[in-house]
Amino acid sequence: MDDILTIYDASCTNLDAMTQYVGSTHHSLQFNPTLESYDRINFLDLSIIRKTPKLEIDIFRKPTTTDATIHYLSNHPIEHKLVAYGYYIERMFNLPLNNDQQHSEWQTILHIAENNKFPTTLLHKLKHQIQHRTTRTTPSTNIENSRK
Repeated sequence: MDDILTIYDASCTNLDAMTQYVGSTHHSLQFNPTLESYDRINFLDLSIIRKTPKLEIDIFRKPTTTDATIHYLSNHPIEHKLVAYGYYIERMFNLPLNNDQQHSEWQTILHIAENNKFPTTLLHKLKHQIQHRTTRTTPSTNIENSRK
């Protein structure tokens, strides 16, 4: 088991009690807490931001993250070259980012593409396709076909 995020109300419990409880559940479990810093904690590729009374999500990249993808001029099928950008764009649309965060992420994607010599027109086209696919409403299901 790896990387479990626990959000708790500090007025109802404390870190020592949680550490003791998790440590007592199984002898091979280790609980290494990482506390939030500046109302933010990074978990996997997300940054979770505490803004009372809710939590916000942003995209997190480690400082060691490189912006290398399959270079546009490399001898690979175009489908392989576009996979990373498709993932980045889908994540941008599917996460509940505000407009500023989404704009910042799009600029980051364009920067990564530029460093790998991708034509921006190709990225804009891919963004439009993904945006159309993710915002399209699902068709109503036929009642007769859904009965078994």
